[in-house]
Amino acid sequence: MSRIEIRGPLGPRYEEILTPEALAFIAELHSRFAGVRHDRLLDRQKQRAEFSNGRNPGFRPETASVRNDPAWKVAGAGPGLEDRRVEITGPVDQKMAINALNSDARVWLADLEDATSPTWANVIEGQVNLRDAIRGELEFTNEAGKHYSVGAETPTIVVRPRGWHLTEKHLRYFDRFGQGTSASASLVDFGLFFFHNAKALIEQGRGPYFYLPKLENHLEARLWNEVFEFAQEYVGLRRGTIRATVLIETITAAFEMEEILYELRDHCAGLNAGRWDYIFSIIKNFRNRARFVTPDRKNITMTAPFIRAYTELLVATCHRRGAHAIGGMSAFIPDRRNPEVTERALEQVHADKTREANDGYDGTWVAHPDLIPTARAVFDQVLGSRPNQVSRQRDDVSVTAAELVDLGSITSVVTDEGLRSNVRIALRYIEAWLRGNGAVAIDHLMEDAATAEISRSQVWQWIHHEARTAEGTAITVGEVERLIEQELGALDRQPEDRFDDAVSVFRQVALAEELPTFLTIAAYTQFLVEPATTEQQRNAA
Repeated sequence: MSRIEIRGPLGPRYEEILTPEALAFIAELHSRFAGVRHDRLLDRQKQRAEFSNGRNPGFRPETASVRNDPAWKVAGAGPGLEDRRVEITGPVDQKMAINALNSDARVWLADLEDATSPTWANVIEGQVNLRDAIRGELEFTNEAGKHYSVGAETPTIVVRPRGWHLTEKHLRYFDRFGQGTSASASLVDFGLFFFHNAKALIEQGRGPYFYLPKLENHLEARLWNEVFEFAQEYVGLRRGTIRATVLIETITAAFEMEEILYELRDHCAGLNAGRWDYIFSIIKNFRNRARFVTPDRKNITMTAPFIRAYTELLVATCHRRGAHAIGGMSAFIPDRRNPEVTERALEQVHADKTREANDGYDGTWVAHPDLIPTARAVFDQVLGSRPNQVSRQRDDVSVTAAELVDLGSITSVVTDEGLRSNVRIALRYIEAWLRGNGAVAIDHLMEDAATAEISRSQVWQWIHHEARTAEGTAITVGEVERLIEQELGALDRQPEDRFDDAVSVFRQVALAEELPTFLTIAAYTQFLVEPATTEQQRNAA
């Protein structure tokens, strides 16, 4: 019989989440789907190699019948998801969760992925917080004695589990032959939340809803759909109870939006434009090709033609199939102590959300409660009393494969400051991530794993292609090492900081000969995995 073994230390209330019944469910998920997950990850490796060697992605001829069939539609919004005009994203620690639940957003994206550093404590205590939030029991008292609790009216919760590529090394799956492997982080995050909360959510007139990250093709969507079908049957729920919104945040998924919707059609609510990971995906997949060298990160804006092609295609695809199109997150955030920064952030967010609403998006993301009124006002003006604008068909949109990968229309200028900024952001984000913080304000921008991925992969790309800055600086390993030393020297170092470890990670993911697929994989294994207690090791033996 297959089983899940706990390899991480047990803290207060962990037993409420890691129950024998929940672990048995996780084991069943792995028994049925871990092998297919492995195959899908091998497919990713093969495809990345092909793109790096010169092949361009395209619309699949073998799935043309799906794209050309006008009859099929997705299930659409579940209860509580009809109006998604403003969604707030963020990690699931107590304070951030309470802030999100007390906000005026319609949806809280409870993020177990890019905004959460996957320490064992964050993973399990995040599940505790979600359980408490759903039951109206979440509360928090800070060091100064201030008490926080959740009000009566709360946004609909949509959970984003970690992507298929990640593992949870504090849980080990053993198959019926006794062969062990680290658990899939996706199946752990989904399984624990679904098992403990699905029925409670339904009783409240909502449901178990998920954002699915980092999908690269329709076969990965098919795998999620099979997981959903099994999970609903396992706990006795009607087929189609689950609703999923898929983040289109890889260049390959952009070519398979209709196929992804089709595979998930009985469980699908919509698609989201995951803009930052999308840019990272382009850099990663075309890393060895000179025509895909990118400019300063700040100059890759949402008005760039290749980004416009992708975001408009997403709206047209969603509305053709009865799905919500949800906009992305502007990185600008306000600063309550700096009115000028706040004013600039609100201007940027207003422009970004105006463009999305006018393009036909049904809602959008923000990362800070103070941005909700600005975003909501824009969508209120376009939507009025309607919950969404799914009925608005974008028949004027026609996007070619070449337009989706046309980076030649943006400036290719790299500057000294752009290089320095990427080094600074990557180091500071990785350091915070190693201390357990997955969403970090740096230079008045909200940085998460996706934006940090852009910063470090651009550094690698510029070195690899022997780029020079506009000022004439050759971008080399030596030049980046010089910037690292300067940035470290400018810091007010504290005993508890992790900058030495952050530099080690940065060198691995930005200065190595080959570009690692994700910065979080090696960093997680090296620095975030905790050993089991002596008693647990003895029991396992």
